[in-house]
Amino acid sequence: MIKEIFEGHDARGEWRPKFADLPPLFLWPLKPFKILKWIIGFPGYLFPWNALMMGISIVVWFFLTPELSRMKTFEFGWVTTIYIRNVMLLSIIAGILHLHFYTRKSQDVRYKYNDKWLRKNHPGFLFRNQTWDNIFWSLISGCGVWSAFEIVTFWMFANGYVPYLEFRSQPVYFILLFLAIPLIRDSHFYLVHRLLHCPLLYKSAHYLHHKNTRIGPWSGLSMHPIEHLLYFTGVLLHWFLLSHPLHAIFHLQHAGLSAAIGHTEFEVLEMNYGTKFPGPGSYYHYLHHRHFECNYGGSLTMIVDKWFGTFYDGTDGTIEVLSRKKV
Repeated sequence: MIKEIFEGHDARGEWRPKFADLPPLFLWPLKPFKILKWIIGFPGYLFPWNALMMGISIVVWFFLTPELSRMKTFEFGWVTTIYIRNVMLLSIIAGILHLHFYTRKSQDVRYKYNDKWLRKNHPGFLFRNQTWDNIFWSLISGCGVWSAFEIVTFWMFANGYVPYLEFRSQPVYFILLFLAIPLIRDSHFYLVHRLLHCPLLYKSAHYLHHKNTRIGPWSGLSMHPIEHLLYFTGVLLHWFLLSHPLHAIFHLQHAGLSAAIGHTEFEVLEMNYGTKFPGPGSYYHYLHHRHFECNYGGSLTMIVDKWFGTFYDGTDGTIEVLSRKKV
């Protein structure tokens, strides 16, 4: 549970929560007990959202993924199973969040970073509707590219073309790599995101994602196919690093599902009976959608934006990068 922190929106419709501190993993001198508390605390590195996605990936591997022995050749049955499964996963996660926050508007605009809702009857979106536009790009291109990377990765594991890690042989390494994937994926996201803001890639691909100046759960994976191809390349790590198909599943699902979770734009999730929990939204990334040239990383790589002068915490003061001409 969390304390009451909502104080309403300002005259521009903006609400500014208390900005999260840098993860203690990057503070010097290192404080082991503070790092441990951040890893296992609530809220923290694992709980609630990364632990949820870890649990989903474990269930998916054991119960919703065909046997690896079937994947030595590309067959219509198991290939379509992977795509349909990923469509359902994203639809459940993004759909539940959208239903609660945007369809039912169960919290109205309480704890919402901006008091404006997703656009309807707008010519800039397919079907003149931002939500339907976002769903189209997420399910057709997003889940398509996500599934293609997963299918090829499974095929490579099944045929022994990539190193295969058995849990029994190296359980400590297996678990540590599994726990490190959110941090690894965040680092990859920063690099790809900076690349996407180069003028050529921005104008040909990344502009589509940035049409979403107001964001919701379906905005997270609403991208151009070129961007999807770059975004999901993080899984290539498991083509070279000793790992298990479960690691690849979690890596890809973290990319797909955390995009929906982080774009929800609510700092707090209100439950029944007035209980409040840390919300799925990322104020840090919301500011990127508002200002374009700041906060390129995820919440775990804020330190990199600080190093390169692109960090912005939403205060009234400006930083140099925000005064540059927008792409």
